[in-house]
This record gives sequence, structure tokens and C-alpha cells, in this order.
Amino acid sequence: MIDFFTKIRNILKAQDLKKRVLIILGLLIIFRIIANIPLPGVDIERIKNLIAANQYLGLLNIFTGNTIQNFSIALLGLGPYITAIIIMQLLTLVYPRLKELYYEEGESGRAKFNQYARILTVPLCLLQSFGFLKFLESQGIIFFDSYFELLRDIIIITCGSIFLMWLGELITEQKLANGISFLIFSGIVARGPVIFQEALINFSIDRLNSYIFLILIAFLIIGGIVFINEAERRIPLNFAKRVRGTKLYGGVATYLPIKINQAGVIPIIFAISVLLFPATFLQILSGIGFFSNLAKDINNFYQNRLIFGLLYFILVFGFTYFYTAITFEPKELANNLQKSGAFIPGIRPGQETAQYISKVVNRINLFGGLFLGFIAILPYIVEGITKLPFAGIGGTSILILVSVAIETLRQIDAELSTRRYLS
Repeated sequence: MIDFFTKIRNILKAQDLKKRVLIILGLLIIFRIIANIPLPGVDIERIKNLIAANQYLGLLNIFTGNTIQNFSIALLGLGPYITAIIIMQLLTLVYPRLKELYYEEGESGRAKFNQYARILTVPLCLLQSFGFLKFLESQGIIFFDSYFELLRDIIIITCGSIFLMWLGELITEQKLANGISFLIFSGIVARGPVIFQEALINFSIDRLNSYIFLILIAFLIIGGIVFINEAERRIPLNFAKRVRGTKLYGGVATYLPIKINQAGVIPIIFAISVLLFPATFLQILSGIGFFSNLAKDINNFYQNRLIFGLLYFILVFGFTYFYTAITFEPKELANNLQKSGAFIPGIRPGQETAQYISKVVNRINLFGGLFLGFIAILPYIVEGITKLPFAGIGGTSILILVSVAIETLRQIDAELSTRRYLS
């Protein structure tokens, strides 16, 4: 706690850091204002009841920062942008040129890659907003007197999501936090008072044991998340000795740290975006008899807690491997180690080193994926045990809150360390 206040004091002393923090706070205020501006022509109470009855919409509402419950002009939140990033990263496996652009051309290549993702976000916004509005219309939540009204809302929602994407990038530019993750973080935090109010309303002496159990689980989850986020597998490294002139270099023993949870919260965010896509697509085609029935079947499928939880777990586990595979390159790392004169004891430099690192990462991903998958479905387990309706905020929300907080503190520490070094 003392260390935390020391960091706050150091940030306030550095004028440029203080300015960047104030910019981020200002952008978050704008985000919360946007999240609370509703679209016209909807019964807010009915949409709240729908969210309470639909576990998938409830989960999605958490990630959008209550934009669905408020029927906000940014109804879809950052979902379309995240979906666009997933599609672009999947395409790197198919098109070598995209892979080169993302991994080998540095900042300019990534800037182009991100620009393609932004462009792809627009049609995805249009499709998802149309599908979601048609779904709400089928549920009797909203009514459109003409196609003009439907088109108006689609354009407004699309502009809202694009605006949030822009806000996220502005936050990232301050180099103190990842903008997209931070907006999701702030949306979950904004639900805090609502959850606290629900806890007070549902409290009774008969449920005291459930409340105590929920609090203990929350502390255990936080402790486990912090432990996993900080845990790493250390691969020993030695540096070959080199003689330059009259001086001897190298011969140093160190280690290569590999995080247990390299993917962070990205697999969970990806899994939710993927779960949204088929339901949205089927709503677009719901006017056709076969697809209309299929859309109803998918909706009923999502209401089955056991099946939905199992699918959610599998997606999170799979995306843990996928995201690590596209962001972590053992061959490139092995080549860099070889160029710097470093080697793993007992392992030949080059191809064997890459294979060894890949094997270690795959083993780590097994544990990391199981952990993330368990955290993702934990809310449903806890809610089933405690019978508390607000217990669904559990693991996933806490994982995002803790992970984003840790990453933000790391970036702030890096900025403060840089200033101490330069001074």
C-alpha cells in the first residue's frame, strides 16, 4: 500500500506523466458518457429483464460496460473491433504476406495491419448491429416502424463502436495502459455499484453462508490470478566466452523467463467474440424459415448452462494455444539467442533450441489454458452453489480487473524507472 502511494506521488511530480494520466481519465469519462446515452424507442426495463434471463447477454453486457443494458449508442462496445483482430490474426496463418507484415516489418508493418483491422471493423459493426437489433425485435424489446429507423440505429451503433475503438487507441498512445483492455476494465468497474446494490437487496441471514463462501472464493481467485500472472518458467542460459582485444566477454549464466499465462485475458475476450458471431449471423438470416428455426435453436443452446459452459471452456482453452502460437515465435527467439552467443545448456543452438522452447511453451500452455478455462466458467459454478444471481460477476471479471491492473502498474513502473535512469 505504501509503495502504491509512493507511485502516485512520483506520477504527480512528473508533469508529462500527470498530463497523460489526466488524458486517460478524461477519455474514460467520455466512454462512460457514451455508454449511458440510450438509443430511442426501447423499454429499458424489458431489456434489463432479458439480460437477467439470458446468461450469454449478461456476460456480454459485462464486457461492454453496461452498454447493452442501457441500450447505448455504443451497444456493441468493442466487440466488432476485437472480432476484426481475431479474423486478421487467423488470416496470418493463411496468407504469408500478412504474417510478414505483422511480425517482420516492425512498427510500420503493424500500423498497416491495424489499419486493415480498423477497416474490417466497419462491415462487422454493420452486420452485428443489424443482427442484434433484429434479435431484440424478435424478443419484443424494440420495434421499427420503417427500414429507415432500423438503418438509423445501425449507423448510430456502428459509429459508437468506431468511436470507442478510437478512444482505446488514444489511451494506448499514452503508453500507460492497453486502451482496449482498459476500456473493458473500466466497464467492469462501472458495474461495481450495481453489483453492490444487488448484493444488498438479495442479502438475508439465511444466505449468510453463501455470502461468506462468495467472498472467500473471490479472495482465492485474486490470489490465484496474481500468482499465475507473475509465475514464469525460467530456462537457464549461458553466454559463450568471447575475446575482443585484451578483454574477455561472456561466460555469464542467466535465464530466459517464459510466462505461465502468456496470453493474458485475450483468450477470454476472443471466446466471447466468437460466441457472439454465429448468433448474430443467424439473426441476419432469420427471415428465412430454416435459419429462423436455427437461430432459435442456437439461442436455446446458449441457455443450457452445462453445454454453454463446456463450449466456453473449450474456446478459451483453444484460444490460449492459438494466441500464444501467433505471438510467440520459438524459431525467431532461438535465432536471436544464437546471434547473441547465448545457448541453453545441453541443447544445440538453432533448430534444437527452437524445438526445446516450443516444447516448454506447449507444456506451459496446457496449464495456462486449463486455468483460464476454469476461471471463465467459475461464475456459473459459484452461482449454482450459492444461488446468488449476482455471483456471475466472478472469475472472468476478476481476471480482467487483476490482469489489467497488474499490466498497467508494470507500464507505470517502466515509465518511472526510465525517468530515474535519465535523471
